[in-house]
Amino acid sequence: MSNELEFLSRRVASGKLSRRDFLGRAAALGVTATFANSLLSSAVRAAGPVKGGTLKAGLVGGESTNSLDPALMMTQVPFAFAKCWGEMIVELSPEGTLENRIAEEIGASDDGKTWTLKIRDGVEFHNGKTVTAEDVAATLERHSDEKSKSGALGYMKGIESIKASGKEVVLTLKEANADLPYLLSDYHLIVQPNGGKDKPDAGIGAGPYKIVTNEPGVRHGGERFANYWQGDKMGHADQIEVIVINDATARTSALQGGQVNMINRVEPKIVDLIKRLPGVTIRNHAGPGHYVFIMHCNTAPFDNNDLRMALKLAIDREEMLDKILRGYGSLGNDFPINASYPLFSDDIEQRKYDPDKAKFHYKKSGHDGAILLRTSDVAFPGAVDAAQLYQQSAAKAGITLEIKREPGDGYWSEVWNKQPFSASYWGGRSTQDQMYSTAYLSTADWNDTRFLRPDFDKMVLAARAELDEAKRKAMYRDMAMLVRDEGGLILPMFNQFIDATGAKVAGWVDDPHQELMNGYALAKCWLEA
Repeated sequence: MSNELEFLSRRVASGKLSRRDFLGRAAALGVTATFANSLLSSAVRAAGPVKGGTLKAGLVGGESTNSLDPALMMTQVPFAFAKCWGEMIVELSPEGTLENRIAEEIGASDDGKTWTLKIRDGVEFHNGKTVTAEDVAATLERHSDEKSKSGALGYMKGIESIKASGKEVVLTLKEANADLPYLLSDYHLIVQPNGGKDKPDAGIGAGPYKIVTNEPGVRHGGERFANYWQGDKMGHADQIEVIVINDATARTSALQGGQVNMINRVEPKIVDLIKRLPGVTIRNHAGPGHYVFIMHCNTAPFDNNDLRMALKLAIDREEMLDKILRGYGSLGNDFPINASYPLFSDDIEQRKYDPDKAKFHYKKSGHDGAILLRTSDVAFPGAVDAAQLYQQSAAKAGITLEIKREPGDGYWSEVWNKQPFSASYWGGRSTQDQMYSTAYLSTADWNDTRFLRPDFDKMVLAARAELDEAKRKAMYRDMAMLVRDEGGLILPMFNQFIDATGAKVAGWVDDPHQELMNGYALAKCWLEA
């Protein structure tokens, strides 16, 4: 019986037998569906990727205001679609090591201030042009320019000069930075013809798929790029499609009904229900992602640290972890770093819900009256429920929170980083320096708490240049304490990334860096024959 099933599973993997017929034969032989599917998956993996078909994803995180300009990408749909049409200088592997992409080699001077990128031969843009060192240099130059409003601007400002010469790009830094190659894996740094300076939203990249459909807030699609330089590893489906489904129930229904092959941001409260759906697999893993409430430190009444401290003490983190994440996460401590990062300090006291202390700081702040908190279903899974829990726990400290539920479309362009108190999320970054440089440097365009502290900026630069790991870890601890005790971040919980795939999806590899295999699920997965 075993030999027969193995033979049949290989026929399915080669496309000579349907999955339905295989499962029917297995049932006739008295084999459980679970064991049969396991055997089939092993055979498919052994056979390697299957080419063909259309791979579809139903994703939350798309808006009518989304742009194809990589500098402006901030939500899940542009992020995941860009990983299909764009190509990176370097990328992080699921194990956290560097993976050379357009840069086939990276070398540094002994003092860590000069870095040389050797550009790979034979990489082609979708317009037929060969990727050159000049394109890479121009890409980095554009993201270093404040006019680009790039999400990578915070740490790109640490580069003093960018020069292309032959097949190399030479970067000279203002201060030494051992993390530079990791910073170059930032998802905004998609290499474009002439760096995107001519038309940043043209959508021309060097990735495995060429853009054929771009309807922001509705759908995006691509067809396999025949000349992709690494076609044996990515770009298996003939076509990919991203359908924007911001409603969680509709997203689940689309997966269950077979309209899409994968979805993101499964709400923790329905994970157990989805696990029961035939052929559906939950893909969850811990990482650096975190769900937050952000206050603008330079806007009244949040320019008063006693008020900020009152609001930090007035949130019941354990209740939120239990009721919102249902165990799919861990407690946050009001700074954006957890054990996912190297050099994390685990000896910082965990902040706890303390309505009496919250009441003390609230009274000391001198504030009176309701405080408006904006939230939305798209801020993070369960964000509206989380805001209501926050409202209830704050009331026990004598703090009145007024909750305003904002529409999903426009939330990331009109509320986040504009309104002084709102719900949000961060997917995390590859290193502590990148996280702090992106969101907490005074010069960072994405400093969404308006934490404008020259003393903190100096700490970031000093830690960046420190090569002694013990000293650097101590410096990061000091930075964490400053953000925790004086910043505008309320971080109740670190989330797990929870995605789900349908029955025919193969090639999935868990990646702790972001949801959907760090955005590569559509590019790297395939449909079983």
